[in-house]
Amino acid sequence: MEIGISSACFYPQVYLEDSIKLMKDLGFDKGEIFFNCPSEFSEKFVDRLLYEKEKNNFGINSVHAFSTFFEPYIFDNYKRRRNDMIKYFKQVCLAGKKLGAKYYTFHGIRKIDTRFLNDEFIIEIYNELIYISSEIGIKLAQENVSWCMSSQISFLEMLQERCKYPLNFTLDIKQAYKAGIPIEEYIKVMNENIVNFHINDRDDKNQCLLPGTGDVNYKKIFSDLKEVKYKGMGIIEVYSDNYSNYNEILKSVKLLKKNP
Repeated sequence: MEIGISSACFYPQVYLEDSIKLMKDLGFDKGEIFFNCPSEFSEKFVDRLLYEKEKNNFGINSVHAFSTFFEPYIFDNYKRRRNDMIKYFKQVCLAGKKLGAKYYTFHGIRKIDTRFLNDEFIIEIYNELIYISSEIGIKLAQENVSWCMSSQISFLEMLQERCKYPLNFTLDIKQAYKAGIPIEEYIKVMNENIVNFHINDRDDKNQCLLPGTGDVNYKKIFSDLKEVKYKGMGIIEVYSDNYSNYNEILKSVKLLKKNP
């Protein structure tokens, strides 16, 4: 499995445009770009990112966005708010496409009591989002996120069964542990539609660590991914306080590459 890294690993110490060179200097040829604010997926700023990408010969596998301020509100009952938020969604899709990304890692609707969930409305919105992203030329990849509805297996099953268009997924190890759901259950429901994979670690005291510094069984996870024919990348995604120097990141890469 090819190992990449997310620019989110360097937030907030390193500006996004500077993180591309940093990731390349650390030996990564591809990775995920995380937009930390709306201005970073504006057309003018994306041109700057494209310049850095081409200058450093760095491939962008996927894009992710500071989504809490707009993605949950795409599902708002107030139509005008919903339409404004979809404009942000389109901007992220366009930014990702311009940067050559294949996937948009999507969080979506916040976790709510399923008794108050309008399934028909949710599916209608997802159909619109998948259509918009596919028309632009980038795939929507729903991530399993502990504080979102996507943490629930039943919700993911509903999306799989009822969405009009094919839905893809980003699998995240730490988010599975935060949700208290075995990661193999997510792999089972996402199955061959997993297109992106966030790698991290954890232990009894820490919810997120660099790969190899906790007790995650990567051999088992990699084996399960092979069973569903996953052929995509593994993207290291941790927080900047999960390491004290960049050499620790390089050690994690070596460990991951030892797994079959």
